[in-house]
Amino acid sequence: MIRLPGSISLAVSAAALMLAGPVSGAERAHPDARLKAAATAARASELALLEQIVDIDSGTGNVAGGEKIQAILAERLKAMGAAVELAPAEVPGLPSNLVASFTGKGKGRVLLIGHIDTVLEDGEAAKRPFKVVGDTASGPGVMDEKGGVVTGLTALQLLHDLKRTDYGKITFLVETSEERGSPGARKLIERLVREHDVEFNLEPEYPDTLTVWRKSSAKLVIQVRGRSAHAGMEPQNGRNAGDELMHQIRMMEAAFPRSGEHITVNLTLLKGGSRDNIIPDYAEATLNVRGRTVEEMESVGARARANAAQTEVPDTTVSISYAPTFPPLVANDRVLRVAAEANRARAEFNGGTYRLYGNGGASESALADEAGTPTLDGLGATGSGAHTPNETLDLASYSERLYVLARLIETYGAKPPAK
Repeated sequence: MIRLPGSISLAVSAAALMLAGPVSGAERAHPDARLKAAATAARASELALLEQIVDIDSGTGNVAGGEKIQAILAERLKAMGAAVELAPAEVPGLPSNLVASFTGKGKGRVLLIGHIDTVLEDGEAAKRPFKVVGDTASGPGVMDEKGGVVTGLTALQLLHDLKRTDYGKITFLVETSEERGSPGARKLIERLVREHDVEFNLEPEYPDTLTVWRKSSAKLVIQVRGRSAHAGMEPQNGRNAGDELMHQIRMMEAAFPRSGEHITVNLTLLKGGSRDNIIPDYAEATLNVRGRTVEEMESVGARARANAAQTEVPDTTVSISYAPTFPPLVANDRVLRVAAEANRARAEFNGGTYRLYGNGGASESALADEAGTPTLDGLGATGSGAHTPNETLDLASYSERLYVLARLIETYGAKPPAK
C-alpha cells in the first residue's frame, strides 16, 4: 500500500511494484550527459515561451486567445521541421486543435498530449500576469497546463537540436477543451491513441510523483419541473421545483461521499427561479461524479434515476441526464512499465525515484489506456493551486521533468512497447 497526499492510497500487487520499483546503481551510472546539459540549459528559453502563452487568456471557449497561442506554438514546431495541422474543433465555439508530426528513422510511434485551455475567465492574464520569484512561477494556467505544453515542446526541441531521430513518428497534440471533457477533440484523440505505440500526457503533477491512476468523470444533471405561483398571495398553489431539487440533492449526498479515493459526488452548479416573488416552476443542479471503476460510475446513474421516482413535493417531475466525460485510468502493468522507464530516466538525471500517485482528476491518458495503448500521466510541470488564483509552478524540478520526458520519447521511439 502506497500512501499518497491527502490520505489517498494506491494498492498495487507485488509484481506491479517490481515493475516500477527502485532503480539499480548500474542504471544510475549511465546518464545521457549531452541531453542532461541541454535540459539544464533550456530554462531561459522555456520561461520566455511560457510567459508568452500564460499572458494570453485562454479559458475554454475563448476562441481568439486559443488561436493566438496555437499560432505561437505552430511557428515554433514548424521551425523544427514538424508538419503542423490546425484541426477544427469537433463542436462549435472552441479554438482549433494543433497536431504536429515529426518523422524519424526508427520504429516507435510516440504521442504527446497537452491542453492550453484553462478554467479561468477573460481578464485574468491582465490581473495577474506571468511572474517569477526565485524558483516559483505564477500566472493563470501556468501549471495546468501551459507549463506542461511548454515542457512537451521543449523536449521536442532538445531532440531536434541534438539530432536524435531514432523514432518512427512523434505526434504532439495540443487540444483546447480538456477542462470540459475534451468535446472538441474526442474523436481526434481516440484516433491518435490507436495510431501510436505509447502516449505521454502533459498534465501537471506534484513534485517527486508520477500519476499512474485517475478517476473516471461524469456530469449528472437533475432537472425539476413544478408549478409557479405568487409567492405572497398564493404560495400554496405552487409546486416548488427548488424544494424538490434540494430533496433530490440530499438523497444523492446521503448515498455517496463528497471526498475519498473511490466514488465521489459533489454539487457544482445550481440554478432555478426567475423572480424573487414567484414560486419557481423549474430548478436544475449539476453534480460532478468521480469514480475508480466503471461499476462505481454506473451505480450513481442508477441511484439518481431511482431517486427521480421518489419525489417529496407533489406534482413535480424529475428528469435525469447522466453523461460520462472520461473513463478511469487504471494502474495496470502497461502503465507501471512506463512508470519504471520514467524512474530510470530520473535516476539518470539526479538519482531520484518517483512515487506512484493517483487522483480524482480526469485526463486524456484514460482514453489511451482504454484503447490498450501504454500511457503515463503527469509528465508536465509540477506545482500547486491548479484551478485557483494561487496557481504556481515549481521551477526547481523543471529541468528534471524535461529530461525525463525527452528520455521517454527517445526510449519508446527506438523500441516501442507491445500493445
